[in-house]
Amino acid sequence: MYDIIIVGAGMSGIFLAYTLLQTNTKLKILMIEKGRKLIDRTCPIEIGLSDKCVDCNICNRLQGFGGMGRSEGKFNYTNDFGGHLDEKIGVDKVLNLMEYVDKTLCSYGADKIKLYSTENEALSKRAKENNCRILTTKVRHLGTNLSYEILNKMYAYFETKVDIKFETNIISINKNNDIFNLKSNENVFKSKTVVLATGISGGAKFLKYCKSFNIVPYRSRVDLGIRVEMKGDQLKSILQDYLETKICYEDNELTATTYCMNAKGKVVKKYQEGLVMADGQNYLETDHPSCNLNFSIFAPKYFPSSNEAKNYARSIIKSINKETGRIVIQRLEDLIKNRPTTMEQLVKNSIQATIDSDGGNLYEEIPLVYINALLRIFASIEKLIGTEIDKDTLLYGIDAKFYEPEINTSIHFETKEKGLYVLGDCSGTTYSLSQAAASGVYLGRHLLEK
Repeated sequence: MYDIIIVGAGMSGIFLAYTLLQTNTKLKILMIEKGRKLIDRTCPIEIGLSDKCVDCNICNRLQGFGGMGRSEGKFNYTNDFGGHLDEKIGVDKVLNLMEYVDKTLCSYGADKIKLYSTENEALSKRAKENNCRILTTKVRHLGTNLSYEILNKMYAYFETKVDIKFETNIISINKNNDIFNLKSNENVFKSKTVVLATGISGGAKFLKYCKSFNIVPYRSRVDLGIRVEMKGDQLKSILQDYLETKICYEDNELTATTYCMNAKGKVVKKYQEGLVMADGQNYLETDHPSCNLNFSIFAPKYFPSSNEAKNYARSIIKSINKETGRIVIQRLEDLIKNRPTTMEQLVKNSIQATIDSDGGNLYEEIPLVYINALLRIFASIEKLIGTEIDKDTLLYGIDAKFYEPEINTSIHFETKEKGLYVLGDCSGTTYSLSQAAASGVYLGRHLLEK
């Protein structure tokens, strides 16, 4: 019998357990993780054993101790994006929680990387005059290697204080006499308090847990958009000393936001949900930085259910992939003139693609809304930088960001089933490392008060 069972060892689960242990080391805490220990999280693609996703039973890139925090470890401390935790608990409270998250990470070595701010008052003022706004944040971008070091130290801290079960699948959850029973293939774990913190990889299994208690999500979101690769100095006047400027465009028809801006980075293939997408790699993650700048322009779309959201995205991306992992690429000039880009043009292009792709016409590959999103945000950017975007700029179809469905909970993430909480990204409230971690600290403090 445990005091608290946490299902999932991603950022929200880790910071929940860490917070609980700061003032009550006698608590019996169990963390159950479908994935592997940090040291065992090796993706075949990342270590060069495969050039495409082999659909592992356990995805070491997404699942395991640290969750998505094992990747680039980019912590954006802001309410402007990355979730809407501020709507649930308040703007200032979220900022204070994220400050605590950062201090905790620094105590494990994150202070090796400088914290910087993207705030620029003059640019923000100009943006408002040009039909867009600048989303600002404080950033501590750890990179993969430092993220691994920090998570390894946190795991060492947990080892003697928390029971952690890896590669453990929870088959079912039920409740008898106020006690939850979590059944796995080998055991039944019991507690009066259960926190589901399965992140974005919870998927159908997470929804199954909710269904057991008649908890129905009320909407699901998916972001799709075009990955952009342009000259490295194209946005120099608005990037200044920052690695990223986040721009949001809104009108009556659509919302579009720049995402994951990588100066000197490369465009790479991303494997998720059995799909292949165009993603961005930061220059910190490669031994051979490029001369280019890449980022995505996302437009969100909401659906009544998770299945509808994922089916919509899959239908578009699978059509592009053509069962071969294909990604389509088009020059900006060709997009404007609605004509396909040929491989001969790509070879001669002044901006060289950092990934192998097929030339084509995005008008024939993706819904018009994502092309409109790109063209409108480009128009605003051109006004901000005072010059046209180079017509050799490369456009990749398509990038996507998936979210877990939103669940109705109390202010403290408790579902209508007393003692059952949903936390972090699987709640649909957060979708960034920093906000997920902050939600863990927030719930941990609340449970300690109880």
